[in-house]
Amino acid sequence: MSDTETDEKSQMSDEEQAMMDEWASMADDEGGEGDGDGDADSAEAVSEGEEGLDEEGNTRILNQEEIDSLLGFDDDGGDSGETSGVMALINSAMVNYERLPMLDIVFDRLVRLMSTSLRNLTSDSVEVSLDQVSTVRFGDYINSIPLPAMLSVFKAEEWDNNGLMVTDSALIYSIVDVLLGGRKGESSIRVEGRPYTTIESKLVEKMVHVALTDLSSAFDPLSPVSFNLDRVETNPRFATITQSGNACVLTRLRVDMGERGGRVEILIPYATLEPIRELLLQMFMGEKFGRDSIWETHLTEELHKTDVQLQAVLGEMAVPLGEMLNWKVGDQLMLNRYVNEDIELRCGHFPMFKGPVGQKQEHIAVRIEDYIEPQEEGDL
Repeated sequence: MSDTETDEKSQMSDEEQAMMDEWASMADDEGGEGDGDGDADSAEAVSEGEEGLDEEGNTRILNQEEIDSLLGFDDDGGDSGETSGVMALINSAMVNYERLPMLDIVFDRLVRLMSTSLRNLTSDSVEVSLDQVSTVRFGDYINSIPLPAMLSVFKAEEWDNNGLMVTDSALIYSIVDVLLGGRKGESSIRVEGRPYTTIESKLVEKMVHVALTDLSSAFDPLSPVSFNLDRVETNPRFATITQSGNACVLTRLRVDMGERGGRVEILIPYATLEPIRELLLQMFMGEKFGRDSIWETHLTEELHKTDVQLQAVLGEMAVPLGEMLNWKVGDQLMLNRYVNEDIELRCGHFPMFKGPVGQKQEHIAVRIEDYIEPQEEGDL
């Protein structure tokens, strides 16, 4: 064997030995038995190996912060009022109530009615738009109301329950500015950090009365109801109308008056809508499953114009056919009836009325005094 071949084999053995040492150090580091002493090249190889394992989805132990974030118990997210993780899935499932298709039609009518009413109230160009109709829990919504705001508690008289209308600060100052003669095209000036004055409260109550009247009109084709303003609160704690865990229908409306405007939110608990739940489940207005009231009215009117023949039955008797064939003109039939007995009026084979017989202007007449109730099929 030559010297050159001997040098190549010794060089290859050294490279193989270095690679084996590197693999051994990586295995020791992954198993937790490594002592941490090594050169920079081996440390980079180990870190690259760990990143590759994470990307491949190998099992990794979560720390306490990651567990809290997964379960939705993170303290940092509690201040924002938003729930994430598993708790968000649980809460969303608890508020997943049945959808009421007819409410969309009712609130579409409300948008058109409020647009006209607020234009007449403010003598300005007002546009009302429907942002969202969703389902929330009452406690979550009360805690998320941005303050300052006016919370108007109203009562549905026919349904014997309450609802809530929330007017935000931007719309309050816009309405006050418009009703007191503010210039068009200018945004309203907001004064934060103070309670609303009596004048501001009265002007907003006037707008709330108009909105509640339009809401009553929007429900009229479905079920007549009167929404009356009960009280106006500025503290959400005093506007509690149902338990915090109960589900409610939340409707968000946007009111624009040029460059001014704000939001109105209407909250109606499901318990308030329970008396008309069957009507709200309809897919379209007046759903009757095949019944046509127009034809019913038309047929009723035509039946009232129909001529009906009545027969006055003086008496009845059974006679053999042979005897009846021997009858002649002038023969008398003896009926077992008295003169003062009531006779029966029939329509076909159905008895209708009873009354005494008499004479009026040389004609035999019957005065109807009693109505004969129709007999059921089992009594025939």
